[in-house]
Amino acid sequence: MEGHTIGRIHSIQSLGTVDGPGVRFVTFLQGCHLRCGCCHNPDTWKMTDGKEISTQELASRALRYREYFGTEGGVTLSGGEPLLQAAFAKEFFSLCHESGLNTCLDTSGSLWSEEIAGLLEVTDRVLLDIKYTSDAAYRAHVGCSMEPVLQFLQQLDTRGIPTTLRQVIIPTINNTPESVLRLKELAQRHTCVDKVELLPFKKICTVKYEQLSIPFPFAHIPQPTSEEMAELETLIKQ
Repeated sequence: MEGHTIGRIHSIQSLGTVDGPGVRFVTFLQGCHLRCGCCHNPDTWKMTDGKEISTQELASRALRYREYFGTEGGVTLSGGEPLLQAAFAKEFFSLCHESGLNTCLDTSGSLWSEEIAGLLEVTDRVLLDIKYTSDAAYRAHVGCSMEPVLQFLQQLDTRGIPTTLRQVIIPTINNTPESVLRLKELAQRHTCVDKVELLPFKKICTVKYEQLSIPFPFAHIPQPTSEEMAELETLIKQ
């Protein structure tokens, strides 16, 4: 594989520890079709922004950090939404596999195509962002139906791809025991899911919205307390 495919990226975190197992080379791809009310990266929305890079150059940069990955680490593609650049992502992951690097995909799972199916063939783990546990909440706060996300999860289950379900806990919207238990039930129905992560809603992104002169939809919502997060995490672990 020559690695000439060009993609658009927003930024790179050379040694990330929160986007998949172990220490990882995390690339945030440019472009997102969703408009989540809690989005931390509104500067990744426009496909025309960011910078161009070839899969070969990105893979070469990732390999520089190989000694830090250990047995669990590797590379992660996040965003934005990586599925919008599925051909680029597949070629990058294929190059990584040729060098023995573990691959992880952080996605909303709201799209599907033959290119995306091909990408999953070279994906070792998926971090699937389950935004909410109801279709109504998806339509109100994400801008799409929940159905394609559930179908994507089923594709992961069929393929047996290890999956981490992640959800940002947002007070007044999905911070109830009932919502978290529905997420737990969803995980239990799919054998590919081996981990569930609850992430606290944060508002450090407010400055980005101000710089872009666009409103932050959830600016009025408080951040969850550590006690509240601990109570909900207990429900997941029971």
